[in-house]
Amino acid sequence: MVFSSVTFLFIFLPVTLILYYIVPQRFRNLVLLLMSLVFYAWGEPVYVVLMLYSILLNYGMGRLMDSERRHKKGILVFTVVLNLFILGFFKYYGFVLENVNAVTGLDLPVRKISLPIGISFYTFQALSYIIDLYRGKFRAQKNLVSFACYITMFPQLIAGPIVRYENIEAQLARRKVSLERFGFGAFRFIFGLAKKVLLANLTGAIFDAVRLQGSGISTLTAWLGALAYTFQIYFDFSGYSDMAIGLGHMLGFSFMENFNDPYAASSVTDFWRRWHISLGTWFREYVYIPLGGNRVSVPKHVRNILIVWALTGLWHGASWNFVIWGLYYGFLLLFDKYVWQKLRVPAFITRILTLLLVVIGWVIFSADSLSGILTTLAAMFGFAEKGLADPDALYYLRTNLALFIAAVLFCLPVVRRIRARMMENGYLQAVLYAFSLVLLVVCTAFLVTQNYNPFLYFRF
Repeated sequence: MVFSSVTFLFIFLPVTLILYYIVPQRFRNLVLLLMSLVFYAWGEPVYVVLMLYSILLNYGMGRLMDSERRHKKGILVFTVVLNLFILGFFKYYGFVLENVNAVTGLDLPVRKISLPIGISFYTFQALSYIIDLYRGKFRAQKNLVSFACYITMFPQLIAGPIVRYENIEAQLARRKVSLERFGFGAFRFIFGLAKKVLLANLTGAIFDAVRLQGSGISTLTAWLGALAYTFQIYFDFSGYSDMAIGLGHMLGFSFMENFNDPYAASSVTDFWRRWHISLGTWFREYVYIPLGGNRVSVPKHVRNILIVWALTGLWHGASWNFVIWGLYYGFLLLFDKYVWQKLRVPAFITRILTLLLVVIGWVIFSADSLSGILTTLAAMFGFAEKGLADPDALYYLRTNLALFIAAVLFCLPVVRRIRARMMENGYLQAVLYAFSLVLLVVCTAFLVTQNYNPFLYFRF
């Protein structure tokens, strides 16, 4: 089940909210847990067992760590290794065997194992809980329902943001709800839904149309495809995050912001402070800093950056293009720190260059093969089979120009600032809420007729 579906909008969500608010407050975590399991089982009935195992494992090890203080480190290592083994088996089993076969010439059988949806997100949440518990940031959660609710909470279960336990520990015990907060949450949800349905899905259709043409494209077509994916992945993922944050407010929770106008970044470093903030925070807290961060010698700092970004790439998927994408950003971040920041370059040039590097990064990220990366990049920089432009490219540009302009506008910080200003004025806030109802009707009409409606980050 996805948020941008008629089933979720008009059946699952209303039923969940009615049950959630009619029961006494002490039973709301239980309702949220049960409905979250239904939400997950809707598309992954078998893997609910795996999720329940993860819950029981980390809950039990957390309680054990709290009582067996002398063996905390051993319990931590055991729990982390077991969590990573489960994630690694389901996500990287086929990838590892295929590469072993390719390198050694063996013919080991590779069984097709479907990837449990959201396993990277809920595993990272469980790991952050057990590691922070070891660090003494809080005591173990004794209430199994509350802990299970933290792991399975459907608003952010499938694609984040990655929520750290210490940030919602108090909210799991008691949270405030109000009509005003519920209204803001509903508005935030609809705004995210519109980003997904009206921008991500439509730009995604352009990207798919370009990709179907294979290598026989022009330079202009290659750029239009790359830009379409650049917009698609932003509006898809940030739209999901908006919906998750909005649902959180509707249920009384506050989740961290996951995006902060990333395409307005002034450098690659700045981009990664703004994009998928919860993932960047996780890797910084649990990998980068434990390795020594930047408080080490230059060679060790280079090592730390490359390790973190190779792992970041692998986190996104079991494919070499993700590893290359991660290392691509690792080297860019090192260049940014040790070279680029020492140069005096006008701000507008750094923003343009940063966006160009990000677009190239998305070409690597979205490629189906290594040869596909080279072919697309070659076409983008003038080595295209059909020259600089062809009738297909001009058709895509002419028929989608308004969509591209809208996508650019909604990537700019000015839209968020205008929305924030309107929310401060009672009359303008009412206008904004009324407009959101119109958006909901339009999105519903699109959902009824659209065939293309996946969330890109479900695959990660």
